[in-house]
Amino acid sequence: MTQQILERANGHEQRFNTLFEAYFDTVGAGLDAPSFSQFAPECLGLLRELSLRGGKRMRVVVLHEAARLVTDDPVEGLDAAALSIELLQTHGLVHDDLIDDSPTRRGGPSTYYAYRERFPGRPQTALGLTVLAGDLALALSLQVLLEAKVPAEVRQAMVEVQTRAAADTFMGQIIDMERDFAAAPDEEVLHCVTDYKSARYSILAPMQLGLLAAGEQPARMEKKLREYARLVGIGGQMRDDYLDLFGDAAVMGKPCGTDLRDGKHSYTVRALLAVVDDRERRIVQAALGDPSCTPQTIAAVREIGERRGVPRIMQADMRRSARQASEMAAGWRTQWREEAVTFFEQLPLWSVERAM
Repeated sequence: MTQQILERANGHEQRFNTLFEAYFDTVGAGLDAPSFSQFAPECLGLLRELSLRGGKRMRVVVLHEAARLVTDDPVEGLDAAALSIELLQTHGLVHDDLIDDSPTRRGGPSTYYAYRERFPGRPQTALGLTVLAGDLALALSLQVLLEAKVPAEVRQAMVEVQTRAAADTFMGQIIDMERDFAAAPDEEVLHCVTDYKSARYSILAPMQLGLLAAGEQPARMEKKLREYARLVGIGGQMRDDYLDLFGDAAVMGKPCGTDLRDGKHSYTVRALLAVVDDRERRIVQAALGDPSCTPQTIAAVREIGERRGVPRIMQADMRRSARQASEMAAGWRTQWREEAVTFFEQLPLWSVERAM
């Protein structure tokens, strides 16, 4: 991205972080929790801590830049939409870490493991409170939209967008788990999982919310927006899968090979199995789904992939998706503002190139 766009994105991120902190300072007063409860404020505290822990807030940036497609004037309702987007993300993080049994998230304990430490002798209590914490974040994400100071018809449309995005994401989680029961899911299955699980709530919904807040009707561009979001999501997921095996563990802050150990049929696994010989296939398949797989075995799989040119193949695939998305965005210049169109034109390639 150009320096000007990066500075604009940093401004959106910094402003939102201040807004998010202020939100959590006051949200507890609006909840109808009995005064005797200790678990309710503890739950909010864990959601606050996780939510404010970090992240690039790229969904918030996409939201604001979508509004800028229509106007450069201040837009009412963007703060509520931004809070809703990130609260839905918090919901997803809480439940993802439970599903994956992840001990950490963004350099701190996951909500699940925080509750496990809080209730060491009561695993069902820890499990139940984790589920409820994620559910509370989802409810809060819709509540902030219902309280947004925008015309009723805009508010209704925004709530519909977020509700649909949440449902699509849940469906994505379901088919993501189903995918790993298949021996060798094809590329279209992987694309479908990515679309439902991440692209729709990370790209499509923020764009729709930003356009709605700015007075635009995204329905007239529904097909193009969906395809753009899908392509950006695919490129970004390919990048994440690529980095899981071929990335720098020191840069990522986590060990390589997590997807292999978890038995995930990722884009990387599919690319590996498409080019290996029988001996190499046995090594890859032995590592796939083995939680005790050693770093040496992961290194051996990585060496196989590098020798077979998998990094080059994957980089070409993700850049192809990015170029297709950029070309779609370039066509928006006839109807929307130039500087915001440029952001969406540059976003796909930035999404696949960062940290490569």
